[in-house]
Parts: sequence; C-alpha cells; structure tokens
Amino acid sequence: MSFLSPEPLTAAPTAPFAIGAAPPFLHGLSQCNYHPGQLDLDALTSDWRASAVAAPSTTARAAQRSLDLVLSLAGLALTLPLLLLVAVLVKLDSPGPVFYRQERVGLGGRTFVLVKFRSMRVDAEAAGPRWASEHDPRVTRLGRLLRLTRIDELPQLLMVLAGSMSLVGPRPERPHFVGQLTQAIPHFADRIAVKPGLTGWAQVNYPYGASVEDARQKLAYDLYYLQHRSLLLDLRILLATIRVVLCGSGAR
Repeated sequence: MSFLSPEPLTAAPTAPFAIGAAPPFLHGLSQCNYHPGQLDLDALTSDWRASAVAAPSTTARAAQRSLDLVLSLAGLALTLPLLLLVAVLVKLDSPGPVFYRQERVGLGGRTFVLVKFRSMRVDAEAAGPRWASEHDPRVTRLGRLLRLTRIDELPQLLMVLAGSMSLVGPRPERPHFVGQLTQAIPHFADRIAVKPGLTGWAQVNYPYGASVEDARQKLAYDLYYLQHRSLLLDLRILLATIRVVLCGSGAR
C-alpha cells in the first residue's frame, strides 16, 4: 500500500523547547532536563545505514520481543481498573466512541490500525488531517488530562502484543504525513527500518512536533536510536518515559 502523497506540506508555526533544556515551566527541575543524542542529518549519505547500522542478531530480536510481551502484558494487567474507568469517563464526557482508531505506518512501510482513547471531538478532522496545536480547541475536557498524563496511549499496549508496535521505537506517523515528510526531509523514510514505539528516544528528548522543522529535529533523534539501539538503551528510554509522564512535558 502506497502512502506517498504529492501534496506540499505547510509548516505550522511552532516554538519548540531548546534542545538540551527543560520547558520553561520546569526550570529548576534537573530531573526533567532533555538529553542530547542526535545524528547530523546533513552529514548522512544516501547509504549511511549500510555502514552505520548493524542488523540485530536473532538473540537481540528475541530479547526485544520478550521485553515487549512481558512489559505490555504487565502494563495491561496493572492498569486494567484504570482502563475501565477511563472508558466510562470518555463516554460520559463527550458524545462519540470510547476509542479512536487511526491508520499508521509501521515497520517496512506497512500500515496498521492504532487504537487510543478518544481525546478529541468526533468532528476534529472534518476539514482534513492536521497536527494538534497548543491549547487545541478540538481536545475535550477529559482529553486534556488524558493527553497530559499519556493515559490515552495505554490501549496501544494491545498493538505491542499484536506485534505491530514495540514498546520503544519511533513514533508511528499517519500515511498522510509520512508521504509529505518523506518528500520534505531527507532520510525520513529510514525510520521505518524498525517498529514504531509506544515511547522512543525522540519522544523523551523533544516535545510534541507540529511542523516540518519539529519533524526534522525528531528524526535526528530517531536515527540516533536506529544506529545505537540496544536493550540497555531501550531500558533507559523506558525509565526516561516515567520522567516525562511525571513532568507532564510535551503534551498537547
């Protein structure tokens, strides 16, 4: 299935946090600082992956999948009461379904259906797909809390169990944006060399992206992860995710 689009992508105005610095409202909280760790996209050649990225061994793949299965099962079991409560609250908070289903691009460019708790109005994209903005009026009252705490993402543990996603990896993007960003940013297509993740190196080091430049900055982190990924780095990212959730940083 092709997800490339000839439509030009218009960059939305944005003011991302400075790389290596916490958001302004978190100054003084050193545990919330972002970490360096990007590749220089301008220095990458067309065949950079051939010499810089080693294929994971069978043992490494098995360890990755085992970690995904164990932690996603544990996560679903531990949060089941919360998931049931949130499902009821979403239904009571605004008209529409409890879950939001959306096509995303996964490993090798294959698409899959991603499921989240609905955090926006049902007519949120009546005018077509667009990135969420700060203080987005399409977000429901409950949706703001779900997005701030990342609780809306918890149903994605089912995608991890199914094998469409991993716990750690690049953020799964929509076909509409993947085609346009692939045309706008060199090497953007390289990120589909690994499964998309519930969290990732870019997600814990850069706030929510809403422009081409944001996507470029996050790609530099994603490709760093692609080059350096290991079980140890995955564990580091999972721990950093707890920090991001507790700090409430980057949510929209």
